[in-house]
Amino acid sequence: MTGLLPPFAVELEPPDLRPWLEGNLLPGVWSFEACSPGPHVVLVSLIHGNEFAGATLLARWLEAGLRPVRGRLTLVFANPAAFARFNPAEPTLSRFIDEDMNRVWADRTLKGPRRGVELERARLLLPLLESADLLLDLHSMLWPSDPLIITGRPRRAMRVAARLGTPPLVVADEGHGTGLRLIDRPVFSEPGGRQAALLVEGGQHWQAATLRTLEACAAALLRNSGCAEAPLAAPQVGTPQLAEVTRTVVANTHGFGFVRPFRGGEVIPQAGTLLARDGEAEIRTPHDDCLLVMPSPRTLRGHTAVRLARFLRPEEVAAVG
Repeated sequence: MTGLLPPFAVELEPPDLRPWLEGNLLPGVWSFEACSPGPHVVLVSLIHGNEFAGATLLARWLEAGLRPVRGRLTLVFANPAAFARFNPAEPTLSRFIDEDMNRVWADRTLKGPRRGVELERARLLLPLLESADLLLDLHSMLWPSDPLIITGRPRRAMRVAARLGTPPLVVADEGHGTGLRLIDRPVFSEPGGRQAALLVEGGQHWQAATLRTLEACAAALLRNSGCAEAPLAAPQVGTPQLAEVTRTVVANTHGFGFVRPFRGGEVIPQAGTLLARDGEAEIRTPHDDCLLVMPSPRTLRGHTAVRLARFLRPEEVAAVG
C-alpha cells in the first residue's frame, strides 16, 4: 500500500512524550480541576498514531503549566503505542497497531469479545471521555485539504463549532459505515443531549501550518467555554461556513478513480459534474455548489472516497444559533 503513495514532507519534529506518558489520572491522561465550577473540557490527541500535531500541542501546553480557571480540563494522548512506531521514512505506517481507533466506539465493538491495542485503550478511556461536557478530537489529513471541523449531525455541536471561527468551515455528517467515531458516541449525538463533541482536521499531517490551526481551534474552545486561557494570542475569527454532507461516496470497486486531482474544500459549481468513475459507474455532483470533503485519491474498495456536502441556507444557519 505504501508503495502506491507519493513521498510526504515531514516538517514537524515528533514530540518527546516521555515526560507525559505516565499521566496523573490514567496512563497518557492528565486532568486538572479548578476551584470554580465550570465545564469539563477534554482535548484528545493521537487517536491515530501518525497524527502527532495535536500531541505536540498538548505536550507544549503541559510544559507551559496550562490549568483551568473554571471546571475541569483533561488532555489525552490516546494511542501512544502506535505513535511510538512513527518513522519519518514511512510516516503512514504508524496510524494504528491493530485497527483504526476512530472506528471502534460502537457498544457492540467495545463490549464484544475482540481484543487489540486500540480496543483495550478505548475501553480504558471511555468512561473519562464520556464525562466531557465539551470534547475536541485533534486530527490531521494525509491529502491536501482546507482545514475543517466535523460535528456529526447534532446542531448543538455545530453551534459550538461555529462560535470558534477557526477553522471557519464546519461540516455535519453521518460518520463512517466502517465503524463508529468517538464524536458519534450516543452521549454526544443523541437528540436532546447537552454534551458536544467536535473533530477538527487541522490540515495535512506533519505540516507546521496544521499545528498552528489545531492550536488556534483548541485555544478558541478553551476561551469560549470559559475553562482556561490558553497561552496563545486570540486567533483571528473567520466567518463560519456551515455545510452538511448529502452523500458519502464509498468505492465499490478496485477501479475507483477521480477524473482529476481534487482538493478538500473545493466547491464544484454545477450539479451533474463528473467527479469520478467507480468501475462502470459515474460519480457526479448531486447539486450545485457541491463541497468536496476530504477526497482521497487512493481509495481501497469499501472505503470512503469523498463526502459531498451542501452549504446551509441563511435561514438554516440562523436556526443553528
